[in-house]
Amino acid sequence: MNPLRRLAALGQSVYLDEIGRGMLQDGDLRRLIDEDGIHGVTSNPAIFEKAIARTGDYDDAIVELARAGLGVEEAYESLALADIGAAADLFTDVHVGSHGAQGYVSLEVSPRLADDTEATVAEARRLWSSLARPNVFIKVPGTRAGLPAIERLIADGINVNVTLLFGLGRYVEVADAYLRGLERRLAAGLPLGGIASVASFFLSRIDVAIDPRLDALAEAGGAAGEEARRLRGRAAIASAKLAWTRYREAFGGARFATLAAAGARPQWLLWASTGTKDPAYPATKYVDPLIGAPTITTLPRETLEAYRSEGDPALRLEDGIVAARQDMADLSALGIDLDEVTATLEREGVEKFVKPFDALLAALEEALAQARG
Repeated sequence: MNPLRRLAALGQSVYLDEIGRGMLQDGDLRRLIDEDGIHGVTSNPAIFEKAIARTGDYDDAIVELARAGLGVEEAYESLALADIGAAADLFTDVHVGSHGAQGYVSLEVSPRLADDTEATVAEARRLWSSLARPNVFIKVPGTRAGLPAIERLIADGINVNVTLLFGLGRYVEVADAYLRGLERRLAAGLPLGGIASVASFFLSRIDVAIDPRLDALAEAGGAAGEEARRLRGRAAIASAKLAWTRYREAFGGARFATLAAAGARPQWLLWASTGTKDPAYPATKYVDPLIGAPTITTLPRETLEAYRSEGDPALRLEDGIVAARQDMADLSALGIDLDEVTATLEREGVEKFVKPFDALLAALEEALAQARG
């Protein structure tokens, strides 16, 4: 049993952070499901930009869309919906076999809507209706405007993947929005069974933001420098472990017990941004320390392949929580404001999705024009 399958045996679902027409057509995704036990797929605007704008896999489909007279955003949506639907169909057996716990594929609302609650709700409803599959997540950013959208979509019975979570405070708000959505649904006499949601907590970007500050302190020397050197690369894992404690508080008490009795599922934590950005760190840095049930780890292809050969699966999520609290306190003592860092990361995260989305639409518009010509 390879390490990826051993993760599943330990109760952690493994998702692939990639999608594209090529992997659907050549059987690659099917092999990952059969051989590695992959439980789902996540996508985002950057992933679709790479798949559509930087390969020839969509050329024939783009010609057909041009002939049909579709505009650029309609064309993008047609391509994305086809891929997400095909991937979701490949995971049908996983979804049914796990009684709805696994086998989900995610499609994100336009990142341009991150600060618009009403537009987010409208687009999420439309995408959900278009896909018409129970094993799809509609991704909604966990921004301030995203919180009421999450509540309303859950109340509608729409599966939601809350993305771009960096801070503990915002994660607690997201879990509360999910619970409020379930409570609204219960009060309306609607069923809670079958509704699924995950909260995607981003990891490596936290260290990317904090490590340079620690490096500057370390270079200055002294006791603070030594402490900064010790803390390098520890903020993301510490944040994730404390998010896990918040998860247990949100879904281990009387409030959720009432909902669970009516058929509700907890909103699982999903570890995102697990690819290492610093070559000094091992490829499995953001996977091995956070193995626990029930959680999801979503891996870009490079990290997935590295874990297949180098992973060391064992239950570790509960380990070091006291140390994680101390690390967070020590970072604060060095003058690093985690709330300020994570608020910046949230805003930058939206921008990092808007830019590739805009680039994708520009490339797609040019391809449509060429096809029409």
